[in-house]
Amino acid sequence: MNQSVRTEHRIGMVGVGLMGHGIAKNILNAGYSLAFLDHPGNQPVDDLLASGAVPCSSAREVAEKADVVLLCVTGSPQVEAVLFEPDGVLEGLAQGTIVVDCSTSLPSSTAKVAARVEEAGGHLVDAAMTRTPKEAEEGRLNLIVGAHETLFEALRPLLASFAEVITHAGAVGSGHTLKLLHNYVSLGFSAVLAEATAASRRAGIDDHAFLEVLTKGGGGGVVLERLRPFIESGDASGFRFSVANAHKDLGYYHTMTDELNTTRGVAGAVAALYAGVEDQTMAVPELIHLLETRTES
Repeated sequence: MNQSVRTEHRIGMVGVGLMGHGIAKNILNAGYSLAFLDHPGNQPVDDLLASGAVPCSSAREVAEKADVVLLCVTGSPQVEAVLFEPDGVLEGLAQGTIVVDCSTSLPSSTAKVAARVEEAGGHLVDAAMTRTPKEAEEGRLNLIVGAHETLFEALRPLLASFAEVITHAGAVGSGHTLKLLHNYVSLGFSAVLAEATAASRRAGIDDHAFLEVLTKGGGGGVVLERLRPFIESGDASGFRFSVANAHKDLGYYHTMTDELNTTRGVAGAVAALYAGVEDQTMAVPELIHLLETRTES
């Protein structure tokens, strides 16, 4: 593949939602131009428009105005749709355009998408995100990137405009693979802590004592600190990740481990917990209240 890439970029973006809005804001703050898809799923964009962002009526138009197109959508079906459907990104793709998929996608789909983007004359990079909308707004996301080394280095200044930690995982698809591994661990820890909190409360243990013991012992860590505000005061705002998204990501993990022919005994129990939640719109910390009222026969 031709590895000649630009050092200055015009940015296009599809997906200005909870995570994408912060990315877009920080890209503009760094001095890049930005065109974005006007879509009902976007967060309010008045601040982006005031900073010079240009709305577009189709993904094709976004691609026509950019040499780097960022996708910040839900998952593999949405990535494939925005790229390949009529008026999609591929119809507006110029030679050498870089497509950066920031979604959480299935690695086997990413491989197929990369091949089609290459056939159209572009390059695909997967740059999966971790952290929350709060860090997105602050320009402090973590990125897990799958890309050829040359593309990775060329994109690093752009990625650094909205990310604090940028890990080069390897070739294309490695970013999405490592993201699914990360999310399985994170969501698994969340499930364990939610069940433990519910059991602690049913046993009459004080929340502060519960948190102190875990924090000073084997239960301390990032996931506990994200759940802490909800345990202490019912505040889920710092962990705005829905059960539906957790269910989707664990389904991708299930498929990936099938394809890798590797064991996932614990993952099956974690996935069953999230799949069994009737209200899939609730945030992950709210599992604690749900489990407090649930009894096992």
